[in-house]
Amino acid sequence: MSVTQFSMDLTPRFCETDALGHINNTVIPVWFEAARDPIFEIVNPGQDLTKWNMIIAGFTIAFNAPTFYGKTVTVKTHISRVGNSSFEIAQSCWQGGKQTAEAKTTMVHYNYQAEKSQPLSDAVKTQLSGLTG
Repeated sequence: MSVTQFSMDLTPRFCETDALGHINNTVIPVWFEAARDPIFEIVNPGQDLTKWNMIIAGFTIAFNAPTFYGKTVTVKTHISRVGNSSFEIAQSCWQGGKQTAEAKTTMVHYNYQAEKSQPLSDAVKTQLSGLTG
């Protein structure tokens, strides 16, 4: 796979603004989650909730600049680390050529019945490794 990252464009909605006219800081993590769908599709094809096999083990976010209503936002997503049973997703929001936020999310391949992590398959590791950037 030659793609090293995914990109999603969105238009902020008026209801996502705060009293200062910026996009509320609680909204951006929701955008990041939506932009993780292509990664979820690799680990859980079809994203069947009855077979869901991932948990979030950690999430950090930095707000670098205000994000504004009425201007397109691009969310960029790539893999920053692949381990045995976990991987890290790095994401950033861009508006008008400026990075407004960045986040790292640690995902764990998880067996809900056994209540423990499980190794990623070699095929999934290979696909995820192809998205490092």
